[in-house]
Amino acid sequence: MALVGRSLDDDQAVSVVVIDLAGKSSMADFLVIASGRSTRQVGAMAEHLRERLKAAGLPGVELEGLPHCDWVLVDGGDVIIHLFRPEVRAFYNLEKMWGAESPDPEAGESEDEPISAESGWEDTDQQ
Repeated sequence: MALVGRSLDDDQAVSVVVIDLAGKSSMADFLVIASGRSTRQVGAMAEHLRERLKAAGLPGVELEGLPHCDWVLVDGGDVIIHLFRPEVRAFYNLEKMWGAESPDPEAGESEDEPISAESGWEDTDQQ
């Protein structure tokens, strides 16, 4: 998780939501949902995540959706990352499906604000 968080932070991901899947699913430990401002940014975030996870020794990091970059899924083993353009993310609303709160720009979680370095990524198990 720390590696994923640093990568998303470096790439200025916005509206990052981390869902703990313990007791909800056996497919992964965490589900991370984040937005990029454009297809180019979403694609770059996905490629950077793949490179960093592989460099950390995680074999077989797979990407789905890279040709269009509206929604890219990064299979990081115990961490699954969904990267969206904002309007595509709003349409599918994965947070609701998993019982998590969607980022609310009016509640101070602006779509334009990247996650901060103080977001607590370092406190989670390293992935």
